[in-house]
Amino acid sequence: MSVPAGSRVSAVLFDLDGTLVDTAPDFTAVLHQMCADQGVAPPSDSAILATVSSGARALVELAFQLAPDADGFDTLHQALLNAYMAQLQHTHSVLFPGMNKLLSELEDRHIPWGVVTNKPERFSVPLLQKLNLDTRCSVLICPDHVSQTKPHPEPLLLACNRLACEPHLAIYVGDHPRDIEAGNAAGMHTITAAYGYLPSAPPIDDWGACYISKSVVDMHRYLSARFTAT
Repeated sequence: MSVPAGSRVSAVLFDLDGTLVDTAPDFTAVLHQMCADQGVAPPSDSAILATVSSGARALVELAFQLAPDADGFDTLHQALLNAYMAQLQHTHSVLFPGMNKLLSELEDRHIPWGVVTNKPERFSVPLLQKLNLDTRCSVLICPDHVSQTKPHPEPLLLACNRLACEPHLAIYVGDHPRDIEAGNAAGMHTITAAYGYLPSAPPIDDWGACYISKSVVDMHRYLSARFTAT
């Protein structure tokens, strides 16, 4: 789906982890401490990066080589969530380079931007607050707000509804195949954040995005060409 020529982009929506914000440093710190506490070697930083977007359970599987139904899995999963919540109070997460400039241009052009994430609200809100993004973000959609999460389009359609925006005039940016699948199913223009926490498979060219952005600067240039005067 492409924003029609001459049409004004009505909204830009972002996935959170690995797309809008570099949150990997917090997860890396938490996993390294947990592994040290358990007396096991931590996974490589590159492995953590490739797993972050798949959620906390996937990180537990990666770090401790446990299946979700194994004894002790739920205890480790809860421990990770608790440690991550504590880590958010001293977060190392930051906007990706160039992202603040892009958000500022959207705001200057009165184009609302928001976040649609599979990260629960209890983690998403404190993170946005710590980064002073909560008052800038026009909409935040988390799993708490919908009956079906990405790759289902429901969260993106809800975001568009709250922004009074037609989906075909909105753009969704994500770093995981489910983001692109959800955006395409919602009828939105989709951008793959190739600078994000990409999974090892499938190949990025197979995701079906309208555009693959190698950096935030690249994405900013691409989007600016599609903005019309307000």
